[in-house]
Amino acid sequence: MKIHKGDTVKVILGKDADKLGKVEKVYSKTDKVLVEGVNQYKRHIKARMQGQKSEIVTITKPLPVTNVALLCPKCKQPTRVGIKTLKDSKVRVCKKCKHEFA
Repeated sequence: MKIHKGDTVKVILGKDADKLGKVEKVYSKTDKVLVEGVNQYKRHIKARMQGQKSEIVTITKPLPVTNVALLCPKCKQPTRVGIKTLKDSKVRVCKKCKHEFA
């Protein structure tokens, strides 16, 4: 997967389109990413025991990787990512400005 934990991404599809956020977690088996502050929903939690309060909790749900685009730190634009192979390692490369990611 070309998006890693800690990357800044822009949501390009869905109810939160054009929002920016940092990737908190990557689910590689289901091709989803958890972006902080994006795709939030309210969940009503019922009291289980006597004395416990019922409450409304805000949860963040994962987004499909196809709905987000990586932001290049150099050109500050959403971009596609290429892979450049060096002698013994692979490096991600911005398709617009050819900047290499760490």
